[in-house]
Amino acid sequence: MFNALSTPLILLSLSLLLTPTSAIGRAIVTNECPDPIYLWSVGGTISPQHAIEPSTSYSEPFTRDPVSGGIALKISPVENGIFKPNVSQTIFAYNLDGNNVWYDMSDIFGDGFAGRTMSLKPSDASCSEIVWGTGKQPAGSAVRVCGAEGDLELTFCTGGCLPSWCKWLLCVGWGSWWANLFV
Repeated sequence: MFNALSTPLILLSLSLLLTPTSAIGRAIVTNECPDPIYLWSVGGTISPQHAIEPSTSYSEPFTRDPVSGGIALKISPVENGIFKPNVSQTIFAYNLDGNNVWYDMSDIFGDGFAGRTMSLKPSDASCSEIVWGTGKQPAGSAVRVCGAEGDLELTFCTGGCLPSWCKWLLCVGWGSWWANLFV
């Protein structure tokens, strides 16, 4: 039934099947804000727009882009925002590098989510989170690294927006001045 050549091939096939493989984590963007937010996954190409309605999420498995290396999840409070001039974008960038994923956050063209708390939390508690308490990019670099098997979740309006008394101030234009007193 088995010959001398088939036995090693069967054993090799079984060992490959039984070898543990590490699972790849996901980049997740969750919207806890009262309005939709809009996301594009950008590497060597740009994905279609994804509208993330309140209390919903977008996710994608970590991938390494063959052209650019990394992926930028560009998020805007404005529909079709990345295609309009000078519309604010928050960028959740990641780069899958073997068993690790490098990640950071940044803003371009202003702070479109000012007054809304944002947090980028790894599912692995030993990895560093990034929190923007007032929705504005703090000074300095926020590049972090974590194992690629865990998820990274960027949540907008974590725990809701600023306190209700402060939301009123945001509406009348005092928000950025007032909110910075509490940072």
